[in-house]
Amino acid sequence: MPASVTPIYRGTNLRFKTDSCAPQSAAARGGKIKLHALSRGHYPGILLRTSQLPGIASVGFWNGTDTQDWGLEAHRNEGIEITFLETGKMAFSVETKNYELASGQFTITRPWQLHKLGAPNIGPGKLHWVILDVGVRRPNQDWRWPHWLTLAAADKTELTRKLRHNENPVWNSSSEIAAAFRGLSQGVLHWDQPHTESRMLTLLNQLLLGILTALTEQQTHQNPSLTSRRRTVELFLRDLAANAVSSREPWSLGQMSAHCGMGITAFSKYCRELVNNGPVEYLNQCRLNHAARQLREVPELSVTEIAFENGFNSSQYFATTFRRRFHQSPRLYREQAKSPANRRPHL
Repeated sequence: MPASVTPIYRGTNLRFKTDSCAPQSAAARGGKIKLHALSRGHYPGILLRTSQLPGIASVGFWNGTDTQDWGLEAHRNEGIEITFLETGKMAFSVETKNYELASGQFTITRPWQLHKLGAPNIGPGKLHWVILDVGVRRPNQDWRWPHWLTLAAADKTELTRKLRHNENPVWNSSSEIAAAFRGLSQGVLHWDQPHTESRMLTLLNQLLLGILTALTEQQTHQNPSLTSRRRTVELFLRDLAANAVSSREPWSLGQMSAHCGMGITAFSKYCRELVNNGPVEYLNQCRLNHAARQLREVPELSVTEIAFENGFNSSQYFATTFRRRFHQSPRLYREQAKSPANRRPHL
């Protein structure tokens, strides 16, 4: 994960940081794609009122007929994102796995799954999407479907279980799913017409029923451990290690445990099991690793600037903890890293 990726959790205000949608917005403004959407918050498109399509963060499509010179950066969404590639093909990645999406396939990503389109640029194609907020940001939280979902209680429970216990992101579509997405796109285009919202709510139910059917036919394995509290801590710690933006947050032990939805004792226990270290000690270790990388790779930043950029409140404390971990001062570490004979492997 690149260091510039926004963190899974915000330490200071308990908010989930999400995709900025800047690349596709810029492509639409530049006439490279035709983009149409209904959205909330920072997502591009016509702004929905509070009462309209509750739970929908964004629904829409883009169509690009030419080879594109942009791609979506690695990001997360504040909801379950379902996309459908109607035409074309596109490179798609989730965490460390890469896929080549073909027309007729759909994807499902959860809020904690880092994903992107393009390698680095997207191909020509028509892509539909729905981002549905079911009130979760972590794997162990309970899902809250919007009131308009009319699936029978047993089917709703089954759909929730299948989406929680299997995180495979790419699936083969069906005519029912394709028809629902096409109908939703027509609703976006004719949003100002009478009864459009009712038609779209009906189509959203048909889409989710079609996804339940597709998962039932294609899903061969379910893993209940994907919803465990332990895995929530594992994802959080992984983000601290891979993402300097996350580790520089002014975390306290209480804030870290709260963001993982548990008490300090349970959080500390899982942390010790996963990384053989206490939470605060592991956080400092991650910060020092990010700082060491910057000392090697960003010569224009001073040692003091690197210290503050990585969450240390004092350059003296940074130097002391750095020496304890790497057995030399930050300045000597940087000088030795310049020599080809003494280059250190990336941490």
